[in-house]
Amino acid sequence: MTAVGDRQDAVDLINTRTVYGAIVLGQSPEILTASANGAAVSQILDQLAAPIQAQANAAAQAAVTQAIAAGQAPAGTTAPAITVAVTDVVPLASTDARGVGLTAAAFPLVLGGILGGVLVSLLITGVWRRLTSVIVYAVVTGVGVTLIMQPWFGILQGSFALNAAAITLAMAATASFVVGANALLGRGGIAVGSVLTMLIGNPLSSATQPLQFDVAPWGAVGQWFVPGASSTLIRDLSYFPDASTIFPWLVLAGWTALGIVAMFVGHFRNQQVISSLAVSEDPA
Repeated sequence: MTAVGDRQDAVDLINTRTVYGAIVLGQSPEILTASANGAAVSQILDQLAAPIQAQANAAAQAAVTQAIAAGQAPAGTTAPAITVAVTDVVPLASTDARGVGLTAAAFPLVLGGILGGVLVSLLITGVWRRLTSVIVYAVVTGVGVTLIMQPWFGILQGSFALNAAAITLAMAATASFVVGANALLGRGGIAVGSVLTMLIGNPLSSATQPLQFDVAPWGAVGQWFVPGASSTLIRDLSYFPDASTIFPWLVLAGWTALGIVAMFVGHFRNQQVISSLAVSEDPA
């Protein structure tokens, strides 16, 4: 719980995704939510309205009863009914009113990046050709997925260019890491890159619920993996433009750079220097 000065301060914190919601006390009690954070946290905040309203009405009636007993109010005075309003500060778009599309999009992004890394590792040889293939794959799939998720289904909101850049970088981060692991470890590197992304990074991504719902510190740890960073970045770009997105951008860029470095290290490490033996000619 974080105490702030007034309602506007609470709204600012919600818009920057510093908090998930707020309880406004005073003459007009109110619950502030942001359904764009996901259904799990919104349901919890919505359920707070009833008990707070009951407590407020009970406190008001007790104050009136005390005033009557002290002779400060005439007998029969009743307390005014208090209603606690619920305001959705950052609602989901009508094209994805339950947020199902935004949540479900996390898995295809992970799978798409792994698929690109596997295909490049198995079909392309040469470090520069592999790097070029990863870049082309990431750009084509990034723009294609954004076209499907934004103009077609209306899942993503905000700037098309920024959303496309985020998805492209997410694809590049996963694909380059898989290719780099393959360059360093051989075919086993494909399994290492895929398992690390799919079976470790994806469950810790907090794509379906707030990271605080995971056992500490795993929610925060998940944001250092590609699935967690990409899910957070896409949600922030669509619904929380005031939130800082520096961290997820840097995480995705870091995984991309790591994969590229691994590609080059594996490529030059596997090179062999071949020297020819001395040849003597037979005069005949």
